[in-house]
Amino acid sequence: MAPKAVFAMNPGLERRFFDTDRLRRLSELVDLDPELVIRDWRDAPEDLELAITGWGAPKLDSAALTGLPKLRGVIHAAGSVRSMLPSELYDTEGWQRDLQVSSAAHANALPVAEFTLATILFAGKDVIWISRAFTATEAPVDKGFAIGNYGRTIGIVGASMVGARVIELLRPFDFTVLVYDPYLSAERATELGATKVDELVDLARASDVLSLHAPSIPATNGMISAEVLAALPDGATVINTARPSVIDQDALTAELIKGRLRAFLDVTSPEPLPPGHPLWGLPNVFITPHLAGSAGNEVGRMGQAAVEEVARFVAGTPFAHRVTAADMTRLA
Repeated sequence: MAPKAVFAMNPGLERRFFDTDRLRRLSELVDLDPELVIRDWRDAPEDLELAITGWGAPKLDSAALTGLPKLRGVIHAAGSVRSMLPSELYDTEGWQRDLQVSSAAHANALPVAEFTLATILFAGKDVIWISRAFTATEAPVDKGFAIGNYGRTIGIVGASMVGARVIELLRPFDFTVLVYDPYLSAERATELGATKVDELVDLARASDVLSLHAPSIPATNGMISAEVLAALPDGATVINTARPSVIDQDALTAELIKGRLRAFLDVTSPEPLPPGHPLWGLPNVFITPHLAGSAGNEVGRMGQAAVEEVARFVAGTPFAHRVTAADMTRLA
């Protein structure tokens, strides 16, 4: 008998994650009503064995678990599971009863890494800043001799799923790649294609581009401090496609107002920034509305990853992208 499954996410998302072919495959694997999308675990069937979740999924807290005694698996078709799994479950009920949790964070990491690579290359060529000058003057612009990507040093903060993928994508280019991550060994950094640096200030001091890929956890709050920003060379670029909490935004704003640095910010605090915030009007800042992560047709990649995990669940094989209690202390 096929396991009982249900969608739990913002209504309408299931059609973005799962096209006709993916829905057909799910129907072959599990007992799933494709028209039922719950926002409250009290609406789930008591014999539920597998929850397929996404953005907007209700919190799976102790009360929810009590009402779902047969629930054995959660397959999150999006990235972070933090908003869905409250901290009291990390080491207690959910994990103790061997609730298996999977995330499509690996699939969501790919477009973020691609976006970051494009941004790094644009930063080296001064694409945004030269374009702005060109369109403003409608006349030839002196490109100078400082632009270009040959021999640049790229500093990566966090060898997360995204950070590690960015390092791999940088391999074909003539960059020196440095990485800061206290959980990363020097040997693993070398395997990825980077050199590990033990101090953030030292990483900043050596970097033409500083790209942030650390998770939002207490240990990373404000880690890109005024001291770290001050260590960056004049003209360096800061790229944040991670979380706004990892950087001291006031300190960054102060440096940007001076004109000493440039920044590509896909995340800010708050999102969006309030009208009149200094970052809106600075010529050396390029802001995007949380665009780097999966959007448009990229959402289907996460849906496909979820389908593959459902197949593993039904076959009784371990999830390929399982989230463990230990992961929760250091993942986004």
